[in-house]
Amino acid sequence: MAKSGVFEGDPAAVAAKAMELKKELQRLAKTIAEDDDVNLEAIDRALRLVCALKDFKLKKSVSLKLRNDPELVSGAVPEEFKCPLSKQLMRDPVIIASGKTFDRPFIQKWLKAGNRTCPETQQVISHTILTPNHLIREMISQWCKNHGIKLPESVQYTDEDGLTEADRNHFHSLLKRMSSTLPDQKGAAKELRLLTKKMPSFRALFGESPEAIPLLLSPLTRSHTELHPDLQEDIITTLLNLSIHDSNKKLVAETPMVIPLLIEALRSGTIDTRSNAAAALFTLSALDSNKALIGKSGALKPLIDLLDEGHALATKDAASAIFNLCIHQENKARAVRDGAVQVVLKNIISRNYVDELLSILAMLSTCQRAVEDMGELGAVPCLFSIIRETSCHRNKENCIAILHTICFNDRSKWKEMREEESAHQTISQLMQHGTSRAKRKASGILERINRPINLTHTA
Repeated sequence: MAKSGVFEGDPAAVAAKAMELKKELQRLAKTIAEDDDVNLEAIDRALRLVCALKDFKLKKSVSLKLRNDPELVSGAVPEEFKCPLSKQLMRDPVIIASGKTFDRPFIQKWLKAGNRTCPETQQVISHTILTPNHLIREMISQWCKNHGIKLPESVQYTDEDGLTEADRNHFHSLLKRMSSTLPDQKGAAKELRLLTKKMPSFRALFGESPEAIPLLLSPLTRSHTELHPDLQEDIITTLLNLSIHDSNKKLVAETPMVIPLLIEALRSGTIDTRSNAAAALFTLSALDSNKALIGKSGALKPLIDLLDEGHALATKDAASAIFNLCIHQENKARAVRDGAVQVVLKNIISRNYVDELLSILAMLSTCQRAVEDMGELGAVPCLFSIIRETSCHRNKENCIAILHTICFNDRSKWKEMREEESAHQTISQLMQHGTSRAKRKASGILERINRPINLTHTA
């Protein structure tokens, strides 16, 4: 025999039973009202019918609540349908890299907090892409149907980042339009640029689908069509917006064609496009693995060329990207080989972005060829003049650090340094009033250039 419960029985049969009770109650009420003699049996029967109808009403109310809020029956939900994080019935089950299934908003919250392990197995996950678990979703839907539970429609469902299923559908429709006509591509690219600028949740969406970034880039990879400047700018700027999202940095950089297309944008785009391409490379280079990848791809030369052109809008982005990339040892040699010392020193002499460029020059000075280039390009008097002029301790420190490297690697510059010290006491002043690092470097230079020259006499 079936157990009693609010879900017991066919809903149509239950409704028919209730209607039958109502009709009988109406007949009894009419009989009691019209009969001159009080029929106690009829009154007792009517009272039992009223109680039965009340019971039906209560059961119906509870049943409706349960159908509209499945959390109320969580105890009856099969364990495999519950999210391991929320312990509630999953509405949007997704699979993570460990193979485990979670409800989307709760695993997104876990990942957004900076966790890179599976909450169940504790193993480190290789990526943060969330794959819909259609099988579990279908099983949950069938279970809900069998038990009279109504889950919220997907369009009503909002995840942890404020996205509805309609938002996701719109996102995919925009990507689809990137393979359509030029007007469609331009409209979709403009909207994706704005959405990824304003909403971090839309940046995260690109990490959930492996084909999202290739679809975004598709207009730039069609060599047989003429590229519209506005379209290129919107796509490159969207890449910049995506790269801001920490979880996207590795995915974006390692997606084939991203780095080559950023390099192409550095060479051929509008000044806004070139600036944003440089900014994207700077942001992506926050990861050490990306520094190596970007350097090997040949991005330093177009960045140096952009720096050389001196556009106010692009110079700082280019300088920042070069600095970040040159933290990687192999990229220093590449930058020097591509003419970075000459371009950087030219800008410093012109007093353009001195703070940023001195940091780059100090970093490059650990390469022997950079020291040789600086010697030939007149770096020594330029650096001494900055020490005398500036009040910035960091700039003084960078200048004396570069001069220290030159002093210890190029003996031919000792004479210039002695003459500077004799005329202005620049090194001595810094040894007295500079930062602790600047004092050490200044002391080392003075000790080296003031060494007595040993003359060897032969009989």
